[in-house]
Amino acid sequence: MASGSGKSVAFALLILNVVLYFIVIAIAAWAVNHGIERSRETASQLSPPARLFPIYYPFGNMATGFVIIFSLLAGVVGFTTSITGIANVIQWDPPSLQAAAASSLVTWLLTLLAMGLACKEIDVGWTDSNLRALETILILLSGTQLFCTAAIYVGVEDVTARARLLI
Repeated sequence: MASGSGKSVAFALLILNVVLYFIVIAIAAWAVNHGIERSRETASQLSPPARLFPIYYPFGNMATGFVIIFSLLAGVVGFTTSITGIANVIQWDPPSLQAAAASSLVTWLLTLLAMGLACKEIDVGWTDSNLRALETILILLSGTQLFCTAAIYVGVEDVTARARLLI
């Protein structure tokens, strides 16, 4: 792969991921806020095992709490690593690309965890429309983050091979 095409593909995917991870952060943060505000009045009528958790989500199903917390975690890590990945891809040298590749891999694994929990929530049953949007974006992000990670790793191989030829 030519150096310019790998750089442009990785850059475009990182820009797309910044936007998608920001949407994930916004939806998950809204859900956490809504859950915190409604927990006191809703959880007071529940049986003791459900009252043990500090946040009760009055929407979704029993997997909703895990999906929201892990998607918020994946969203924050993904947004941060995408921003730093953009700076690393612009530099396009071996150390910065290897840092971008490592952080991209960690972000992809966290996104896969959140996506797996979202798929379990879909499997369990009915969810709210905001949660369906979150689940859909997590599934899309798992694919775009995979392609972004692959493009950065291809760039690492390309830049490393060019550096070896110069030596």
